[in-house]
Amino acid sequence: MARIKVKITVQNLDIPLDERTIFLGDSFLKKGKIPVSQPLILRFGSSRNEVRVVPVARSMTLRMPPSLAAKLGLHNGSELCMQYRAGQRTLSLGPLIGVMVPRVYRKLPDRPFGSITAFCRELTDACAQYGAHVFFLTPEEMSGNPASVTGWTWRGSWIRHVFPVPDVVYNRLTSRRYENRPNVQQFMKDVKARHGTIIFNEKYLDKTEVFDALLREEPVRAVLPESYLLKNYQMLKSMTSRHGTLFLKPITGSLGKGIIRLRREPGGAYTCQYAGLSGTRKQTFDNLPAVFKSLAGKLRAQRYQIQQGLQLIQVGERPVDFRALVQRDETGKWAITSIVGRIAGEQHFVSNLARGGTLSTVATALAKSNLNPSLRAATLAKLRHCALDIAKGIEAQIDAHFAELGIDLAVDVNGKVWLIEVNSKPSKDDNSPLTGENRKIRPSVKRIVQYARHAARF
Repeated sequence: MARIKVKITVQNLDIPLDERTIFLGDSFLKKGKIPVSQPLILRFGSSRNEVRVVPVARSMTLRMPPSLAAKLGLHNGSELCMQYRAGQRTLSLGPLIGVMVPRVYRKLPDRPFGSITAFCRELTDACAQYGAHVFFLTPEEMSGNPASVTGWTWRGSWIRHVFPVPDVVYNRLTSRRYENRPNVQQFMKDVKARHGTIIFNEKYLDKTEVFDALLREEPVRAVLPESYLLKNYQMLKSMTSRHGTLFLKPITGSLGKGIIRLRREPGGAYTCQYAGLSGTRKQTFDNLPAVFKSLAGKLRAQRYQIQQGLQLIQVGERPVDFRALVQRDETGKWAITSIVGRIAGEQHFVSNLARGGTLSTVATALAKSNLNPSLRAATLAKLRHCALDIAKGIEAQIDAHFAELGIDLAVDVNGKVWLIEVNSKPSKDDNSPLTGENRKIRPSVKRIVQYARHAARF
């Protein structure tokens, strides 16, 4: 049936109304082929309530009693997709989307989710536009085998409310520490098994997992720099014999934290450069055993991926790379939402914004770079093609559900595209449109809701 969007009206408390009676405009009844005056199931998330539908001439709303609206977590003016499934005699509203966020700052009512509060408002607005309802929940509000979920929603201000288990859960936990809590893992397992909830971006990816998986994908194998989990001195020695420059990256790191660039100098010495917030710290060693000895403490505390260094294009001697935001669209297919250039800051060899990097359009970054002008025209198409192939490869090879990926790509001086890393919790700020317009709802946020609506079959 055609998708129907309906506004919820909560019945005035002064007018007594049976909780099992709802009123619906007759035009909706005809369009949705919804039977009247007989028992139906009203579904919203995991909630199932037996109702009787009463037609109302020329009404453009679905009117329900306050007790039912409170049970569902709906308020006056909510706009939702609606569809009737005759075979199940079920009138479904939704989708109901739950977003997992790290914490709530109750002493900051205007910014309860910290730096992502603006994104949460933006997502709320996108849900209103596309006929969905969203709430935000933290690890403290998750438990095994839930019949309902307590979360936060926007109603002119942020309020706490109880909701049914959502149709879709979007994992925006930005710490492995939160994500790996036993109650969080149990919550995700149980809502999928008991309620059929769809969870996307359900886990972090580590660098070794990504590279090992993509080596099995023929279309992307050629864009992978040589890369391994660093296990011992012999592996370090073998890699330095093949590559003059290497990168050592914490396999669970993000924002450029802990990255080390190792370079073999002409006289046989080695230089290590360590990425820090204020710039790059440099240390020189006479030989490779001395390098490995200095790294021993770091390797005991954290696992590192060792990766072939690349001769990347530069803008004014600053390395350039590219972040592609790849998301599933309203049909469930992978699509490019945006690609931006990232130019490393002064005294940095990584391009992350947290390390002083700056954003640029792809065209501007390429035009300012040292890439041969004859190679520039084809580069954007190669970046797009490569990013889509990588997203499809992740989907095929890693047993988890993802709907958006931040894919970091690089271009070398010969115009070849390379994969740097894949991020399953991409920052929203890094992919802001660079048109100069003050857009209320970014395409990346709209696409999250469009995919959630598709995944929940609305």
